[in-house]
Amino acid sequence: MKVLVFAAAWLLAIPAWAQSGERLGVGDAIRVTVFQQPDLTTEARVSEKGTVAMPLIGEQKVAGKSTGEASKQIADALKNGKYLKDPQVSIAMVTLRSRQVSVLGQVARPGRYALDESSSGLTEVLAAAGGVMPTGADTVTVMRDGKPQKVDVISKDFKLKNGDTVYIERAPVFYIYGEVTRAGAYRVEPNMTVMQAIAAGGGITPRGSDRRLKMRRNGADGKVVETDAKLQDVVRTDDVIYVKEALF
Repeated sequence: MKVLVFAAAWLLAIPAWAQSGERLGVGDAIRVTVFQQPDLTTEARVSEKGTVAMPLIGEQKVAGKSTGEASKQIADALKNGKYLKDPQVSIAMVTLRSRQVSVLGQVARPGRYALDESSSGLTEVLAAAGGVMPTGADTVTVMRDGKPQKVDVISKDFKLKNGDTVYIERAPVFYIYGEVTRAGAYRVEPNMTVMQAIAAGGGITPRGSDRRLKMRRNGADGKVVETDAKLQDVVRTDDVIYVKEALF
């Protein structure tokens, strides 16, 4: 009866992702518990050799095994070594460093990020990568098993899996420079006007004039056309707005 209670409690304590057949890998942190043997309880990280060091029985190769398979292996080693008659062993994953995703594109810190129980969601991983940059799109492309899928950047329910690649594309942007507080590239919002574009750039400096605005836009033939711009003109993707100095 005690063994059954212990087993039930163990299953409840293990996160869902650890019960789903996830395989142990190099870098994973695990907790090995031997029932009624606190001296044998061990927390360890899977070494580069794929092993963990256990009291009495030494190095045990666990990489590539499920937690259940690794538990049985350690229990068998304790029994065969005549250290315990009927050992009950459980393994819980603490951190899954071997489960990683790649985050690329318009994020503050592109790179590879580990997944665990608390950070397997898309929003958590993007936050770990420093968040989406102002020039990033509202949707991301997740490559999984060679197949792309579009996901909303704020989707809290989307869970990432080992080996996924998350790519944040560049959002449609316009460029503003000249006599504005913060020259640079900014997102094009729906029905955005030149006045709103100037506001996005921090407004016109004391030296500038909202009556001396130039707009450079790609024409149908691919050539750049420069025109005078008005505050109520609608901004398009890749437009370049130039705020000139006022005439005194």
